[in-house]
Amino acid sequence: DRTMPLAHSTGQIPDAAWTSGFREMTEPWKGAVGCLGVAVFFAMTIGIISWQALEQSPEEWVLRGHAGGMLWERRRGALLLRALPAGRTVAVIAVGGVPAAEPPPPRDRCWHDGGQFCYAWEEDAELRLSLEPPPAPATECYGVHWTPLRPDVMLKDCFSMANVSWYGGASTRAQRWPLNGAESHAQPFVSGDFSQNPAGYGPVSERYFLGSTGVTVTVAPDVPLFLSLESNRHFCLETPAGRAAVPLRYLLCPLSQLLSRAPRAGTRCKPSWLFPPRRSPIWRYYGPAGSAAKIKRGLRSLAKRLKRHHLQEGVLALGERCTAILAAADHVPSERRKRHDSTRAWDPSLIKPLQLSITLSPYTSIASPLFLRSLQDGEAESYWLSLQPRFGGCSIPLLTTWKGQLCARLNVTSEAALSWYLARARRLRQALGATYVVFEGAEGNAFLEQAVPPPAELVGDRYTGALAAALATLGNATVISAGARSSHLPLFVQMSPLRSDWSHAGLKGVIPSVLHYSLLGYNFFIPDAVGGSLAGDAPGDPELYVRWLQIATFLPVMAFSTPPWLCCDAWVLNLTRQCIQRHRDFVVPLLIKYSEEWLRLGYPIFRPAWWLSPTDPTAFTVEDEFLIGDEV
Repeated sequence: DRTMPLAHSTGQIPDAAWTSGFREMTEPWKGAVGCLGVAVFFAMTIGIISWQALEQSPEEWVLRGHAGGMLWERRRGALLLRALPAGRTVAVIAVGGVPAAEPPPPRDRCWHDGGQFCYAWEEDAELRLSLEPPPAPATECYGVHWTPLRPDVMLKDCFSMANVSWYGGASTRAQRWPLNGAESHAQPFVSGDFSQNPAGYGPVSERYFLGSTGVTVTVAPDVPLFLSLESNRHFCLETPAGRAAVPLRYLLCPLSQLLSRAPRAGTRCKPSWLFPPRRSPIWRYYGPAGSAAKIKRGLRSLAKRLKRHHLQEGVLALGERCTAILAAADHVPSERRKRHDSTRAWDPSLIKPLQLSITLSPYTSIASPLFLRSLQDGEAESYWLSLQPRFGGCSIPLLTTWKGQLCARLNVTSEAALSWYLARARRLRQALGATYVVFEGAEGNAFLEQAVPPPAELVGDRYTGALAAALATLGNATVISAGARSSHLPLFVQMSPLRSDWSHAGLKGVIPSVLHYSLLGYNFFIPDAVGGSLAGDAPGDPELYVRWLQIATFLPVMAFSTPPWLCCDAWVLNLTRQCIQRHRDFVVPLLIKYSEEWLRLGYPIFRPAWWLSPTDPTAFTVEDEFLIGDEV
């Protein structure tokens, strides 16, 4: 055998010897070392989790008041509104537009002010929470103010619908009660006309939401706002991106109980205008309309027919086109009228004891003498909404479409234009002997429809609000087609037309709409005509007509477009007489009684089922029942 020579000692273990030695030394201990490593790993993990659980709670108080406070939840990146002392969460607000996973630090940039909490997401947005003066006694409110730090940041706060029913906000084409069942993509939160935009929001919208947990959300009126509804998940308040940085501001007010003990804040009118009772029904005229003579003959014929059926008390309502034709005939000079047609002028006595209602709008055709005259006189900017030039020059009227015609719209920011418009309405009302005047086309924002940023004085629904305030000076026999921050004014609001069918866009949408309007303060409304005004799946269905008639009996006004003798058998005509009498003798006095309570306390006249059972979850979703006060 050959033997390897002994190596001289160098003080180091040779590489080969070290490797083989280590392999030989560790072989028996592999299992033990592996178990030890796993144990150390689990110990470290458990230690980290324990530290997070003990030192970093998933929820952190950021602002605390006497009756509740705001918390930040790290896991979802959400703000929580919690009521004390029970510790019940009344609202969960998922934050969008900022890195939600980044939690606010324990330190507060407003630490010196115990009534505020401030935090900034670097280069994205700044959040300020603050305790605010309550709008009503025994409540506590929290202001939420987001400020984007870049123009491209779109702020978005989403209010969870999990275990919460939400009410208020926007009216929709197929109205739901509560809003949880509604669906709508993000779009400007302004009132609209369903005939022009069926997927948009309807004519009565308020920046006010009520949750069944006892919380109200009120959005500031002066900020551009988008609203989206995702059925049974959440509704979101958003700001538009791409222009100047737009803030998002709203007020959260937790309540001790639901709305029955916390009425909406706001001024109310004095009882002097209180409910000019529409004890008699409205009969809409859809007869011949080719000329003034045909309209007069049609009105006389309808009046005679109503008298023959013992329905001689009521209002004959003319649409905008018939009103314009009669007005044009009335303005013919008297000498020409005598020479050409002695019967051309309208005589209100022809339909007595029935009264007349006329219809106007803030639009005028660009081909009308009125518009052309304003151009010639250089007064177009004063009288009609106009686009301001970016670099000097003359402004041009903002054109929009109204009933198929290219039109200009009244400039409600001009005192001269409003004075002229109101004087014109008074002249027509007097000349035609009308008792009521209906104003259509009050809804919508003409600038947003043209994708043009509106001026500051016409942001959101300020056009509707300004027009309503002006029309209120005409008296309490005025009807307007939209409502926005105008529930305190002495105006009737005309509800949107409904389909002649049993769906939520038809009969099934009547009660949800009644509850929606009344909750927002619009207790004096004119519902759509019995049987529906729009073509639907059940035209001429006697059962549908009768059910609609029965509901309308208990509403502020009964309106008809199809007379009962044209749709149904004689027994329906008898039932119509009975319903009209019941409305006049029983319902109207009840509405007057509870309108006084509305003026005094702010309670709605038409109330949901949960008004009597504010803690019953089943009552939160009842959409086919309503109360008149606490009696019926």
